[in-house]
Amino acid sequence: MNEQKISELWHHLHWLSVLAQQGSFTAAAARLGVSKAAMSQRIAELERAARVPLVQRTTRSVRLTEAGQRLVDDTRASFEQIAQSFSEVRDLAEVPRGLLRVTAPVAFARQQLVPLLAEFLKDHPEVRLELDMSDRLSTLANEGFDLAIRHTARPPDTHVAWSLCRTESVLVATRAYLRRRGVPQTPEDLQAHNCLHYPRSHDTPAWTFALRNGTGADRVTVPVTGSFAANNSEALREAALTGAGIALLPDFSAQDALRQGKLVRVLEGWKPVGVFAEEIYAIRPYAPHVPRAVTALVTYLRQGLASGFAA
Repeated sequence: MNEQKISELWHHLHWLSVLAQQGSFTAAAARLGVSKAAMSQRIAELERAARVPLVQRTTRSVRLTEAGQRLVDDTRASFEQIAQSFSEVRDLAEVPRGLLRVTAPVAFARQQLVPLLAEFLKDHPEVRLELDMSDRLSTLANEGFDLAIRHTARPPDTHVAWSLCRTESVLVATRAYLRRRGVPQTPEDLQAHNCLHYPRSHDTPAWTFALRNGTGADRVTVPVTGSFAANNSEALREAALTGAGIALLPDFSAQDALRQGKLVRVLEGWKPVGVFAEEIYAIRPYAPHVPRAVTALVTYLRQGLASGFAA
């Protein structure tokens, strides 16, 4: 087959790769925005040129033959590189655009991130954003996320990480609870209280504290017990607001309730350590090119979160 004939089949090869991804002529045609008849015709033309069957057709689906799969496998990297190059060229435009897929922890996303993302989209009308709220640690590259927001002490070395802001853990309760049960003066006093905690393992929960004005070596670890535990800081905050006990929360969960006086800090002279991380990052897999929309969002979040969550 001469070079001109091969060049005429590039579209056909791309359509074959889409067919392999979608698994049916109907779905592939919809993905490409063409008719099912046109899709079928292109694949038939490619089979005639190749002189071997590339697709095994059934009434419900299609499956590639060995020859068809080899073609798809051998050309996949080339098509991915073309798509990446075109994306980079488009991204040279001044205006960020395109779809951003972001994953973030549930509590932080609901309380802090969603308002900022809504404002970001107003300022960047050509960007579309898809937010996955989950406390599960996703594999970014495999699941197709452009960015992950993580409350972590140690971002993975294989990723690029931008620090968005500092955060700290706070011990809080209602005034009514403290009037009823007494105000703890030392970390050891917490053993006589109902402590609402974040379960980390099946072991007896324990909280560690350091004196805020100490040397850092003055640490105290106390076992705690309580009638309620939850792996979500919003749930712990809501339980604390009922007067159920003393809760240890990240400051971004407690911020509004502290400002409104619904909760007050407990043991302010002691700093909780080792329960929640002290930094929030934006993380993405390493790539030589970062889309303009990603850098715009990271910059926006850093500015929006710069003041932290002090109350």
